[in-house]
Amino acid sequence: MDITPWHERRLIEDKHRRNDHRSPYQRDRARILHSAAFRRLQAKTQVLGVGLNDFYRTRLTHSLEVSQIGTGIRAQLKQKHPQQDALLDSMSLIESLCLAHDIGHPPFGHGGEVALNYMMRGHGGFEGNGQTFRILTRIEPYTEYYGMNLCRRTLLGVLKYPAPYSLLNRSLAQKEVSHFRQLKPSQWPPVKGLFDDDLEILDWVLAPLSAADKALFLSHQLVVGSVHRRTQYKSFDCSIMELADDIAYAVHDLEDAIVMGIVTREQWTNDVESKLKLSQDNWIKNEFTTIGERLFSSKHHLRKDAIGTLVNGFVTAISIVENLEFNEPLLRYNAALESDFDEALEVLKQFVYQYVIRKPEIQMLEYKGQQIVMELFEAFISDPERLLPTNTQERWKEAQQKGLNCHRVIADYISGMTDEFAARLHQHLFSPKSGSMIELNREL
Repeated sequence: MDITPWHERRLIEDKHRRNDHRSPYQRDRARILHSAAFRRLQAKTQVLGVGLNDFYRTRLTHSLEVSQIGTGIRAQLKQKHPQQDALLDSMSLIESLCLAHDIGHPPFGHGGEVALNYMMRGHGGFEGNGQTFRILTRIEPYTEYYGMNLCRRTLLGVLKYPAPYSLLNRSLAQKEVSHFRQLKPSQWPPVKGLFDDDLEILDWVLAPLSAADKALFLSHQLVVGSVHRRTQYKSFDCSIMELADDIAYAVHDLEDAIVMGIVTREQWTNDVESKLKLSQDNWIKNEFTTIGERLFSSKHHLRKDAIGTLVNGFVTAISIVENLEFNEPLLRYNAALESDFDEALEVLKQFVYQYVIRKPEIQMLEYKGQQIVMELFEAFISDPERLLPTNTQERWKEAQQKGLNCHRVIADYISGMTDEFAARLHQHLFSPKSGSMIELNREL
């Protein structure tokens, strides 16, 4: 496989650094790891709100765990499929994708995402994965105009939904609310795709593909239960990252819920154990019949052993599958879970969703964050040249002068905030008892 085009960057670099023998993907990993966007993940909600407790995971610790699982998947695949060694040549590439996969997510988790999507409904929408692509390629100031200027293959790997908003959006079927306090997230799900503002960058990423491969990769369809159209394919590297993300969500977020007392042993028995003891796979059937004792044990080392057992079970059940419709190896091959393990992972994900994410206390926090984000957006759009910080004002004016999407500038600004910063800024704008803006300005 000729991977030379996949090493290319949009901006040709001529960095003569002393004795720098790093691979292109090691450089990409360093740029992501040292970026401000990555650091901000330490103060962004994963599932449980930041600040309620010092134990559970933030977006940052989640991303680190995804990276660890992703490199574990790569190691397993190298053992199982030595003939695909060229596809699995870089651990730093997988680390880069896993570390970067959440940097586009706004404050307050899904609540913030829905809020920005609604406020951007007539201006190209908003979605966390699309914003990740935008940060990597435009916003993060490693370069002046090219974001982190990552390799083409790295950017291909972050494309979970490789199609533009305009082709996937079916918002005509959605009704606007009379006031955004009435906004229901279920009625305004974000379009899972890229922003039309970034289409020329997508074209650059996909330039090495044949016309047939590109058309198939960008194809999309209506899925039962989904408001919008959905893409169908992702690259090999992205498939590893997405599996690592799903495993971390299902297993590690479950651990948080158990420790916090949000889920009970009885719920586990009724909703997980009872289903998976019927599995056709002997490991799943035997392990899930007994693992509850360790998961819900008061002894921490037993719980950690159970969590490690679950992660190992899923990671070792992943293999490489082939899609003969593609010619490009990076698209032709994907990592995939064995069917029984895929069903087990879905049971765990639904368990976390039902008993953690849908918990009224969590939903109240999400609703609060949703309102904060929409009110901030409403304020900034009312008089951007008065309320936005100076550097963002300049971006706004430049977008106006070039006839670009000015609303995207405000979405970029708000989505980059941490939960605490957004809450404090909201208080300064709307609370009559708020104090000086001096401390706030130091962060802008």
